[in-house]
Amino acid sequence: MPQARTVAVVVGSIRKDSVNRKVAKALAALTPNLKFEVVEIGALPHFDQDLEAAPPAEWVTFREQIAAADAVLFVTPEYNRSVPGVLKNAIDVGSRPYGQSVWNGKPGAVISVSPGAIGGFGANHHLRQSLVFLNVPLLSQEAYIGGAYGLFSETGELINDSTADFLRAYGQAFSAWIEKILAETPAKAA
Repeated sequence: MPQARTVAVVVGSIRKDSVNRKVAKALAALTPNLKFEVVEIGALPHFDQDLEAAPPAEWVTFREQIAAADAVLFVTPEYNRSVPGVLKNAIDVGSRPYGQSVWNGKPGAVISVSPGAIGGFGANHHLRQSLVFLNVPLLSQEAYIGGAYGLFSETGELINDSTADFLRAYGQAFSAWIEKILAETPAKAA
C-alpha cells in the first residue's frame, strides 16, 4: 500500500474556536488516505521585501512546511468579500523570494466556510485568483459550506450527515487530483 500523501492545511481563520478549523478537522477524519497537517499562520510576520535577505525564522519554517507537503488545502472564511489578511500574508510569504515560491506546481484545493448562506463565495474566488497566478493546480470542484455554525456539536464534532457526505466525496476527489497532478510531474511523485 502506498504511503499516504501529506497535505499542508492552511486555515484562514486564527480564531481559537474557528469553524474553518473544525471543517478541516472533519475533512481529515473523513479522508483517512491523506495525512493532513495544519500549518499555522497566525504568528507569521507581515511580508516585507526588505526582510528577504535575512528572513524571519517564522517565514523559513512556514516555507519549509509547505514545501515538504505533497499538496495544500486552504480552508477559509470570508471577510469583506475576500480572504482574511492573515491568509493573504501567508500566501505572499510562501511566494517569495521571486522564483522560489513554495506554491509552484503544488496540487491544491479550496474550501470556504461561512455562517451565511453563500458559504464564502467571494473569498473562495479571490483565493483561487491568487493561486492560479502562483501556478497551484486547483481541484476544479468548488466547495462552499454555508450555515457552518449549525453543523457542529458543542464539542466540535460534525453532526450534519449531508455535510459529512459532501466532505467525504470532496476528500476523495482531492486525493485523486493529487495523484493526477503528481503523476504528471514525476519529480514530485517520489
